[in-house]
Amino acid sequence: MMKDSSAGLSRRALLKAFAATTVVAAPTYANAAGFLRGSGDIRRIRMYSGRTGERIDMIYWIEGKYVAEAVKEVNHFMRDWRTDGVKSMDLRTVDIMSAAHNMMDVSEPYMLLSGYRSPQTNAMLRARSRRVAKNSLHMQGQAADLRLSTRSVNQMAKAAAACRGGGVGKYSGSNFVHMDCGVVRTWGR
Repeated sequence: MMKDSSAGLSRRALLKAFAATTVVAAPTYANAAGFLRGSGDIRRIRMYSGRTGERIDMIYWIEGKYVAEAVKEVNHFMRDWRTDGVKSMDLRTVDIMSAAHNMMDVSEPYMLLSGYRSPQTNAMLRARSRRVAKNSLHMQGQAADLRLSTRSVNQMAKAAAACRGGGVGKYSGSNFVHMDCGVVRTWGR
């Protein structure tokens, strides 16, 4: 680790200070997987919710460590907006989302359609559509349904699948991609 002899600050200290400043300054609302390509020393997540109007843009991981306050914000943001239920998201899913976003080289934030789903919400959605799994990984905080207006479903799915970190579902008719940290698999058109 290099130190700046005049100020006595290490690179790690500078990154931590930058992250703390970013977390505080960013407009937010209430042992990472090293196999993820495109992840790097700093991981950032950018999303908005059309349902709640909330936005999140923050660094949540720095040099091998998750930033606790940022993770709390991500969990709150990805809550079940119907019940306001919050669950600790499996950060492997967030890592896949972040790495896929980086690979697509896009500045547009993801539109989050669904993160955590309570069992009640999942049952309601399942009654409306046979495409909703009875034991959905959304109920475990291990999945997200996402959309980008500047990238196609195929482009998003290819980036997520390149991470080889979990499941990737293409829902072209509804214009979104499902990403999860479950078994590596793909489905949809």
